[in-house]
Amino acid sequence: MSISGGLTAGGGLILLRQVKPNVAAWAGFLRRTPRGGRGLGLWHWSARVVIGAAATLAVLAVVVVTIDAWAIGQSRALPPEFHMIFGTITDFGKSGWFLFPIGLALVVLGLVASPRIGRGCLLVVAALAVRLSFVFAAIALPGLFATIVKRLIGRARPFVGGSADPYLYDPFVWQAAYASLPSGHATTAFAASVAIGSLWPQTRPYVWLYALLIAVSRVVVTVHHPSDVIAGAVVGVVGAVLVRNWFAGRRLAFTIDAGGNVHRMPAPSWRRIKSVARRLWAA
Repeated sequence: MSISGGLTAGGGLILLRQVKPNVAAWAGFLRRTPRGGRGLGLWHWSARVVIGAAATLAVLAVVVVTIDAWAIGQSRALPPEFHMIFGTITDFGKSGWFLFPIGLALVVLGLVASPRIGRGCLLVVAALAVRLSFVFAAIALPGLFATIVKRLIGRARPFVGGSADPYLYDPFVWQAAYASLPSGHATTAFAASVAIGSLWPQTRPYVWLYALLIAVSRVVVTVHHPSDVIAGAVVGVVGAVLVRNWFAGRRLAFTIDAGGNVHRMPAPSWRRIKSVARRLWAA
């Protein structure tokens, strides 16, 4: 059986049988306790975190009072061409652009991971699975949190009440029109930027530019107030960092030094990944 030649019925069954033990093994890795007692924990409270939270709330309050209504009014007055351009850009802030292909890649890795491919190839597959799982979780979990919280808060989107009223709320209604705070697109964009930038530092200028464009686009197309976007960015960044720390405590893609600093672990080179992919394709 070869991947390039298609799957026979028996070969497909063999691949499917590999998924269950691979999923079980991976779940075991995720459930294990932090190594060496140096895990940062999901909630690494410190004076710096408390100060940061207080500063964020203060900034949001100032933005709500001074900028929100004005910025939405200015955005609505922009030429139609701006709305068209940023309307296209804003669609790339949907989490599906990341989660669907990453999820598919994880399924493929789960299918091919087997002792039969050799230890070297298996280590590369495992390393890729760990890193893709991190990116998936770092985007999905903050996004899920934002999706739930925004519907509980119930802040109206601009012009839902007929004007750019930043003080219109209807909590717990669970309607899209009252799901403005925080911005889900901003949460996704900034979480993705932190996750991808943590693994591949050379991409940081590009992923942060992407996140900023998504954030601006949400205001330009008048579906969010600026404070919604700022809150979404904070949720995305903090959520992705918490997921990174959780992985680091278990030495999965990251590690923690004696001073509590997180470092990424060496990853397979692109040359090595391509070599393994060619071997699996021809196997």
